[in-house]
Amino acid sequence: MKKLRLGVLGCSGHYALRIAAPLKSSKMVEPYALASRDKAKAEEFAKASHFSKIYGSYEALLADTDVDFVYIPLPNHLHLEYIKKAADAGKPVICEKPLCLNATEAVEAAAYCQKSSVPLMEAFMYRFHPQWIRAKEIVGVGEIGGLMSVNCHFSYMNKDANNIRNKTDTGGGAIYDIGCYAVSSARFLFGSEPVRAICTLVRDQVFKTDALASGILDFGGDRASTFTVCTQMYPCQRVTAIGTGGSLSIEIPFNMYPDIPGKVTVSTGVGQRLIETENADQYLLEFDAFSESVIQKTEMPTPVSDAIANMAALDALFKSAETGKWETVQRY
Repeated sequence: MKKLRLGVLGCSGHYALRIAAPLKSSKMVEPYALASRDKAKAEEFAKASHFSKIYGSYEALLADTDVDFVYIPLPNHLHLEYIKKAADAGKPVICEKPLCLNATEAVEAAAYCQKSSVPLMEAFMYRFHPQWIRAKEIVGVGEIGGLMSVNCHFSYMNKDANNIRNKTDTGGGAIYDIGCYAVSSARFLFGSEPVRAICTLVRDQVFKTDALASGILDFGGDRASTFTVCTQMYPCQRVTAIGTGGSLSIEIPFNMYPDIPGKVTVSTGVGQRLIETENADQYLLEFDAFSESVIQKTEMPTPVSDAIANMAALDALFKSAETGKWETVQRY
């Protein structure tokens, strides 16, 4: 099978650290073209990440007819613009989360790509890892009873003023960067959408971004998720789900290492056990699944409607932080 040639917009540290290595073993994706406004930086980056073509602008890469699809790891405020430009060029898009800055933009991006018959997927890689597939199965069969609560903690330490995560004008802050995972994972396990949300946040006095945020998502029927996310706290991540007949906890839910087993602890009336899933690189699985859908012309493994729904919940959290009240999660 011929590999799809990948074009990447920007010299992304995330790509270099987590995606470049696994794609070397992909049977479906060939890292082909890199674009950067800094040509010298692009040349160094391309050599390290094995790109054969370099472009000095994003538009030039999109004009390359040999590029089969593009990956957008640009700052959040640029997502909508370059999703549209990729669609204009007929390039399928896998875009980093959050897909856009709000649900209205996400709807616009989805509609624009649909009009151009261009596939679009938000890059929530964690959903492709076997540990999450197993956790979803356990909840689905009712092993822990009716799911009632999902709790997520996700934090890291980053006080670099030059980092895009600490800039409000690029869509920085805790909710956009990691709160989106807390919302997405709860929606994934519940298999439904929250009806309302409440949130408190603390803004950094210098950056003005939300550095610490805690929230509750009400899924109706006595079901809720809670979370705390922070960009200036000791790095930690954990997801726990509790039902009427047991609980499960995912040890490293999001930034999972590719070379060790995933670990899901399940507790029920029968006892407690540790499930270890196979070693897997979630980024390789993500890009291969996306490419397979492009080749076979099937629905994206994570449909863009999911990205819109996630964005709607984030919108409600931001609004609640302003009003201090429960806010309705809008449907689109």
